[in-house]
Amino acid sequence: MLYHAYEFTHAALSPMRQAARLSRDMLMSPLNPFAATYGARAASAAFELFINATRRYGKPEFGIDSTEVGGIPVPVVEEVVAEKPFCRLMHFRRDSAAVAARRDPPVLIVAPMSGHFATLLRGTVRAMLPAHEVYITDWADARDVPLMEGRFDLDDYIDYVTEFSRLLATRAGERVAVMAVCQPGVPVLAASALMAADGDPLRPASITLMGSPIDTARNPKQPNTLASERPLSWFENNVIVSVPWPHKGFLRRVYPGFLQLSGFMSMNLDRHVDAHLRHFRNLIRGDGDSAAAHRAFYDEYLAVMDLTEEFYLQTIDRVFQRRLLAVGGFMYRDRRLVEPAAITDIALMTVEGEKDDITGLGQTEAAHELTPNLPAGLKRHFVARGVGHYGVFNGSRWREEIQPRIAEFIRDHRVPLPG
Repeated sequence: MLYHAYEFTHAALSPMRQAARLSRDMLMSPLNPFAATYGARAASAAFELFINATRRYGKPEFGIDSTEVGGIPVPVVEEVVAEKPFCRLMHFRRDSAAVAARRDPPVLIVAPMSGHFATLLRGTVRAMLPAHEVYITDWADARDVPLMEGRFDLDDYIDYVTEFSRLLATRAGERVAVMAVCQPGVPVLAASALMAADGDPLRPASITLMGSPIDTARNPKQPNTLASERPLSWFENNVIVSVPWPHKGFLRRVYPGFLQLSGFMSMNLDRHVDAHLRHFRNLIRGDGDSAAAHRAFYDEYLAVMDLTEEFYLQTIDRVFQRRLLAVGGFMYRDRRLVEPAAITDIALMTVEGEKDDITGLGQTEAAHELTPNLPAGLKRHFVARGVGHYGVFNGSRWREEIQPRIAEFIRDHRVPLPG
């Protein structure tokens, strides 16, 4: 009933949204002689806030159509190189023969499946493009995946990472560098450990874990506490619902994106309220640049996706509550123990933000203790001072301090395929 109530509320508000749009457009019309008055601007701003607060935010576009390589503009073409029921593997191909001849290192960016779309990493991709062949996991919204496509759980996530790593290694002729942003750190480390134990020649050359919850017992933050203070049955009974008709995923059991968003918002509610008050004042003043920046941020932030029941509950259970990878008890498909100690030649870099309020300082660094057989020369750790969670992979500190270190690390540990 929760999802149905959400859909009903959205539909019920639709006439009011349309009326608000019409009123806003009339107030701001150049034909309105009172458009420049304070009252008209204030009313128009209020209508826009109502529209934005009640509308549904669709999946954003990456919108990356160019980059610079060696100071020269190069067009970028988005192409899908592999497609599975729950994910598309996207390549941001730099459309230049000269750039292709450079044979820059291939990088697989594994986007988090934690409520937001992969487009949240647009800034991550932009910064990597000048010197890398960039690929990203574009996860599907579970409410749009028909029930006939089957389940998707944490083990399937590991399989996707493994399959994509193999595909890109074969495609590039060298072992791929894998970047895990936040939540994917656990499945990426697990996939790498399994491939290392198998002696898979297509295993990653390096993995970079960024703000990842490898051991959530270290410096726990609010999300860690929320995930561990209730039994798993509470989450199953209170936040898992069936997708309603007419969505393609009708009857699929999911953790809805709008619930995840409410959690994100409540963590920093005062900050969001202040941002919207500033936006209201900027609209009245006619500060177009500030208003546009606000819209761009919230168009991305408020666009959320549903997660499958099995993936969400397994993540709560195995990553946050029982910490199975950290304590040496993580089983792949209930039949094979995942042993990070098997990693001996996959270079490992961990990146943390000093002020990360989602993944506490030390949680990602824990990966180094789990890989005791990896030589010290293949390990690197970096703490970005004064940086929060999103600053680890977006913004000026990411571009100026973090990304150059990752790029250097990736280039230092390239491994061509034998033969």
